[in-house]
Amino acid sequence: MRVAIIGAGAAGLMCAATLQETDATTEIFLIERNDGLGKKVIISGGGRCNVTTGILDVKTVLKNFPRGAKFLTSAMFAFPPQAVYDWFESHGVKLKTQDDLRVFPVSDDGHDIVRVFESLFRMSQVHVQLKTHVVRVEKRADQFVIYTKDHDIPLLVDKLVLTTGGQAYRHTGSTGDGYAFASELGHTITPLAPSLNAFFTREKWPAEISGLSFEQAKITAKNGKGVHFTGPFLFTHKGVSGPAVFALSSLVAFQRYDAQQPLEIAIDLFPDQTVEELQQRFQALISQNHHKQFKSVLALLIAKSLSEILMRELGILQTQPASQLSKKDRDRVTDWLKAVPLTVIARGAGDEFVTAGGVKLSEVDPSTMESKVCPGLYFAGELLDIDGFTGGFNLQASWATGHLVGSRMGSSEGRN
Repeated sequence: MRVAIIGAGAAGLMCAATLQETDATTEIFLIERNDGLGKKVIISGGGRCNVTTGILDVKTVLKNFPRGAKFLTSAMFAFPPQAVYDWFESHGVKLKTQDDLRVFPVSDDGHDIVRVFESLFRMSQVHVQLKTHVVRVEKRADQFVIYTKDHDIPLLVDKLVLTTGGQAYRHTGSTGDGYAFASELGHTITPLAPSLNAFFTREKWPAEISGLSFEQAKITAKNGKGVHFTGPFLFTHKGVSGPAVFALSSLVAFQRYDAQQPLEIAIDLFPDQTVEELQQRFQALISQNHHKQFKSVLALLIAKSLSEILMRELGILQTQPASQLSKKDRDRVTDWLKAVPLTVIARGAGDEFVTAGGVKLSEVDPSTMESKVCPGLYFAGELLDIDGFTGGFNLQASWATGHLVGSRMGSSEGRN
């Protein structure tokens, strides 16, 4: 059996490795347009590679996928986070689980993850074809014909796996070619949108406190059907970013927002306290420090840099004695802290981490990842209409779906 895998990202790498380990007689062609394997894998997690999640309960893991959770069930149970962890450790890469349940190589170097596959492929029948740009694919009788740029003779294979990824990180080669290939072979592509991106705001003051972070905040999209997410975030020179922001961006991925039609968000900096509880806490600080200026008391509650912005935004005099602050102004302060208003006008095209949307899931068998439309065609990874929150979930989905394709295709069932 001859198999071609187009795209050497996480899903393609795991598919090739699993297929080779399951059936060493299969001739595998791993085709990649870049000059190396796993470009996006290497740069994920800031170059450290957030391999998977430390959450071991699969049902809990699946709750972190706003789209495609049900479809992923078979793949995720077959190759869950613990299995991914064990697989890499058994192949020589020591991993660690952080307090936030993100899993990284002990070395904090994404290259170590990709080197596993480079080593495996050197010792197997996997034909790695780098700097090879596929321009067209077609089904001819029981075979697939793959046409590549700068090669006159097309490649003929018995089965084809598309693992080209989405459109995120375009500089790594994820330009969306796979959508065209899938469409040519009869598949429907759902609407596409960027996900897991930062928010750029109309307000300029976040730049003044760029880098200021919060371990826990609740961020709500006020005109996004009230969707919200609680988690860490930080202010940036253009707006806000971080896990909670990425998750919220995923939940509103298909909502249009720009300068003409902005997305209004509110950030609750004290999500574990009600407005009344925060008011009582604030009043207690004022009572204990009544002789101090208001700015000094407020700095006991939040970072001094943010307190200065709050006072400016609300028009409250910094130097007035805390004891002279009116109840109305005290309430305005706590209301602001429970719902810091920001106006999102951009999401930064091309910088998103994940593409929401993709190959329509009803056209793919979730137990094998084989196409229901075109027999012998398989899909894995981000090309499918699945995407998860930040925290290793998207790589986990790629490893799991790639592993499922490789194991099913390598079994007697898959070869028939």
